[in-house]
Amino acid sequence: MEETMTKEVQITSHADLLEKIKDKERAYVLIYKSGSELSECALKAIREALEEDNDTTLYLVDVSRVRDVHSVYGIKTAPTLLAFEKGEFRNTFKGCNDPGYYKSVFENLISATLPSGEEGKPVKRVVVYSTPSCPWCNTLKNYLRSHNIPFRDVDVSRDPRAAEELVRRTGQQGVPQTEINGQWVIGFDQKKIDQLLEIES
Repeated sequence: MEETMTKEVQITSHADLLEKIKDKERAYVLIYKSGSELSECALKAIREALEEDNDTTLYLVDVSRVRDVHSVYGIKTAPTLLAFEKGEFRNTFKGCNDPGYYKSVFENLISATLPSGEEGKPVKRVVVYSTPSCPWCNTLKNYLRSHNIPFRDVDVSRDPRAAEELVRRTGQQGVPQTEINGQWVIGFDQKKIDQLLEIES
C-alpha cells in the first residue's frame, strides 16, 4: 500500500496495538486484508477523510499477517474500522463507506469525547441498518450525527447476511432499523430514539 500524508502505523500484534494507543485521547484502527478490493476501498476513503487532519494517526492491522487483534473484538469481516477513546474500545464501522461518512465518524467521536456535563455516562452501542438509496436512512443518520451520537452503519444491500439477521431478529425487512443497546427501533421513530439515547428534544 502506497505511502500517503496520513500518519499510518502498521500493528504487529494486539499487545503492540494496546501499547501504541494507551496514551491516545482517541485512536482509529483499520482491520483490513491486503489485496482485497473492499479493504483498498475503505483505506482510500479513510485517507481522503483524514487528508486535512494532521493530528489523527491511522493504525493498520492486516489480517493476513496479524491474527490476534480481530478475534479480541469479535470482528469477523474486513475491512472494519475500530474506534477507541483513552485506550477503551468504543465502536466499530464495517465495510467500505464514503469519505464523508468517515469524516463524520472522526468528527463525531471528537465531539463525543468533549465534556458533556454528565461525567462517566457510558457510550451507548448504536447500530443502524440501512441502504444508500433509502431517504429515511439518511435522515436518521444525519439526526444521530447532529446529536454527536457515534454509530455503526450496516449497509444491508451489500451484506446479505446482515439483511437475513435483521429479518430473523425483528421480523422486518424494511430499513432503517436501529439497534440501541439491544433494543430495536423500526423506521425513523424520533420519539423512541430520543428516549433510548436520552436526547433532549
